[in-house]
Amino acid sequence: MAAQRSSAPSAAPALPTLGGKKSSYRERVADALRAALIAGELRPGEVYSAPTLAARFGVSATPVREAMLDLAKEGLVDTVPNKGFRVTAVSEKQLDEYTHIRSLIEVPTVVGLATTADLVSLEALRPAAREIVTAAAAGDLIAYVEADIRFHLGLLALAGNAHLVEVVGDLRKRSRLYGLNALVEAGRLEASAEEHLELLDALMARDAAAVREVMTRHLGHVRGLWAAR
Repeated sequence: MAAQRSSAPSAAPALPTLGGKKSSYRERVADALRAALIAGELRPGEVYSAPTLAARFGVSATPVREAMLDLAKEGLVDTVPNKGFRVTAVSEKQLDEYTHIRSLIEVPTVVGLATTADLVSLEALRPAAREIVTAAAAGDLIAYVEADIRFHLGLLALAGNAHLVEVVGDLRKRSRLYGLNALVEAGRLEASAEEHLELLDALMARDAAAVREVMTRHLGHVRGLWAAR
């Protein structure tokens, strides 16, 4: 299994673009910080200063402070006066609430796509689904989450409701996919990854019942992953 991207980088890394979107420099810095949270490089309860993080990512302190303020609005960090930013912990109750909201939004929306989505548009999501599986097998958490975001938000976008996509994207940021490191080590992440291809096949077959079953199982599986953190 390839090494996870969970240890501190020895040199300034390239700033990621989570979700494959075009971003401003400030947004790319925020994505780099989110990636560090996902990979377990920034720990809940720990306080990090903007200059320290700036040196780590090879950028100036100003965009780091601005990006951290954006993350504070999302509930990912808290401001600590004269010290920096503390990574927030997410409670079991919050994770349950995020999963509940996602199930209310995503399950019916994706089930509807079984009859409304264009087959060409659905097939265009297959490379992202395969990337999720490949990243899970390699234990590459950042690549896994990046491809996972592209797949799920890209799928929801086919419903034509941009605000819905924005809401789900925010919920995903807040949850941060807890427990991924432990699941990679236990070899359990690939099962969740394979569900993306299973879901896509059900959508392509126009099988609404199968889509509902896979989506419900997948969201339950995701909550199980969080519980394993």
